[in-house]
Amino acid sequence: MAGGAATTGRSVTSRALRVLDAFDADHPRLTLSEIAARSGTPLTTAHRLLAELVAWGALVRRADGRYVVGRKLWDLGLLAPVQAELRQVASPFLLDVHTATRDTVHLAVRDGTDALYVDRVSGRESVPVVSQVGSRLPLHAVGVGKVLLAAAPAAVVAEVLRAPSRQTRHTVVDPARLARELAEVRRSGSARTSEEMSLGAASVAVPVVLARGGTPTVVAAALGIVVPTHRADRDLPRLVPVLQVAARGIARELARTDAVP
Repeated sequence: MAGGAATTGRSVTSRALRVLDAFDADHPRLTLSEIAARSGTPLTTAHRLLAELVAWGALVRRADGRYVVGRKLWDLGLLAPVQAELRQVASPFLLDVHTATRDTVHLAVRDGTDALYVDRVSGRESVPVVSQVGSRLPLHAVGVGKVLLAAAPAAVVAEVLRAPSRQTRHTVVDPARLARELAEVRRSGSARTSEEMSLGAASVAVPVVLARGGTPTVVAAALGIVVPTHRADRDLPRLVPVLQVAARGIARELARTDAVP
């Protein structure tokens, strides 16, 4: 009896997880029928699971009948070490950079072939960007992503270079050119983009590098800033030292607190 109950419990859990997995960056709002289709769940089962997930706070049903991810999952996600500890250490440094520049400042880590945005500080004067805390964007199309990709294992780089996706007409998708850009990032210690993810926006980013004892250096995160394209040539070169100072400060705090393994 106990074994059967456990099996049933696992089945219910896996179905609920498939329902949640129906949501992604391209599908943030879904109807009941869309969730059922994307999760491979019978309509009646999906309806029951959605009611339970809404009651718990994992999902929210909007007035138009579509479902979106709820606050409960957001709160749980913030407890993940890469979110909570890294963000706690780095936030003061991001705020310092934003206060000095009034531009949008990002902190990201690599998640597969995506840049996962751990923190962001922006204001009314900042150029609009698509990134949000918790969002994932392609490594090859954003400044922080290019920094992380340049430091990624060879297998990850090869996977991205096989078929880089085009986000705007300016996105670098030629594998040979992208490979040369990554080599330059490794040489110079910074990465630049211009309208590759968002029209009207340019960015520069630097790595947050950890070095502990005799172990090799590790790029724990990437710190970047976004400016309007008309300011890129004038401002991005002078912002690199500003970001590097902040990145070194973050690295010192990470090494001291062991917030990132």
